Amino acid sequence: MTLSTSSSPPGPPVIDAVTIASLGATLALLLLAYLAARALLPARASNKDRATFVWLAFDALTHFVLEGSWLWLSTFGRTVQSASGPFATLWQEYTFADARWGRADETVVSIEALTVLAAGPLCVWILYQIVRQDAARHYWIVVLCTAEIYGGAMTFFPEWFTGSSNLNTSHWMYTWVYLAFFNGLWIVIPLALMLDSYWAISGSLRAVQEAEQKHKRK
Repeated sequence: MTLSTSSSPPGPPVIDAVTIASLGATLALLLLAYLAARALLPARASNKDRATFVWLAFDALTHFVLEGSWLWLSTFGRTVQSASGPFATLWQEYTFADARWGRADETVVSIEALTVLAAGPLCVWILYQIVRQDAARHYWIVVLCTAEIYGGAMTFFPEWFTGSSNLNTSHWMYTWVYLAFFNGLWIVIPLALMLDSYWAISGSLRAVQEAEQKHKRK
């Protein structure tokens, strides 16, 4: 599987007002997530729980605000390329790297519909459980992370298997920032959270099992 350059790539990218605004919008969501953690988490919350909260709050905001806006602009006959407004402009910038997002590709629309309508609310539910220090969150974290890793794979695997004609890797901004970094975050971080929750769940189950075995030996 190789990432190939689109057959008709756009002109050289320029770090202009649209690029800065797009990256700034992402940072603004991250700042909101951090402020939410400061306001909602109890003082006794661990650093790991705080980091998890910030990521999941950022995750939820990204799903609702950024991906939600794209979904609205890409359903019922609408497309990003034919739309106008700040969110349309933001997503038109991303289409320089992946043309599918400009024309409402059916596979991407299907994945994003599940992401916005299911993964977003699930993030909020897990945030509520973190605030309450509810250990049951680890099960839902595994569910969420599995879905997000699968969604990332299904977004790009079909494209890679068919020659990557919609991906433009002619410039480092497209390849390493828009495609690799922003999409890679939703693979690496969910994988780390999934492993952490696996250790929490398996450790608890083994402790219960050990206690039951000790009780039986008495």
